[in-house]
Amino acid sequence: MDSAPADTAHPSAQAPLSPADRLIVALDLPSATAAFDLVDELQGLCRWFKVGMELYYAAGNSVVHHLRDRGFEVFLDLKLHDIPNTVAGAVRSVSCTGASMLTLHASGGEKMMRAAAQAASRPEFPRLLAVSVLTSMSADDLAATGVPDPPEAQVLRLAKLAQQAGISGLVCSPQEVAAVRQLLGPAALLVIPGVRPASAAGSDDQARVATAAEAIACGASMLVVGRPITQAPDPAKAAAALLAEIASA
Repeated sequence: MDSAPADTAHPSAQAPLSPADRLIVALDLPSATAAFDLVDELQGLCRWFKVGMELYYAAGNSVVHHLRDRGFEVFLDLKLHDIPNTVAGAVRSVSCTGASMLTLHASGGEKMMRAAAQAASRPEFPRLLAVSVLTSMSADDLAATGVPDPPEAQVLRLAKLAQQAGISGLVCSPQEVAAVRQLLGPAALLVIPGVRPASAAGSDDQARVATAAEAIACGASMLVVGRPITQAPDPAKAAAALLAEIASA
């Protein structure tokens, strides 16, 4: 059973969100068939799905169109990062998919983000989210790239840069969300990966993680959850448990 979403195409931290509006299930799968099988398994529990590079490169715009035709909202996580003109063109190109949110790397700089924001200025275009520091990166990983500051300092630097460029949404780990919320204020849309259920053990390849309840309590707007749902023996049961944990927060 499909679930027609509420009017959440451009969610705001100022508007009250239901648990189903806060949870984005990451369809990090190798084919459209596998992705749609999982969507069917979730039995209409979820309204938002993330289409990342693995699935998008395998299936293209058609997978986004299919999800939109079924009434779901799509978070298109392509992490665009190139010269300003190229990124602006990419934003315009994917606008036809009907995706509600689209990511680009904040490390591409203010000019790149500003060009993207100008390209996405029409109401029907996806809302842009700036990716700060990947949740898989530790302080040592960041230092190896030439950034000596700890992850939180770099996240806050990039968050401010994104805000100056006209990007009102940010992707960061749960460990930085409270500081980012304080910096950007209540209107910022903070989409948080690296979320694990309270019952989960381990963090896979994520270095900076938290539970769903912890992330919400710290100021997260929406949560992105992949493997705890997609690799669960019963994905629908796992999703329902996460929705209950979000509701309790």
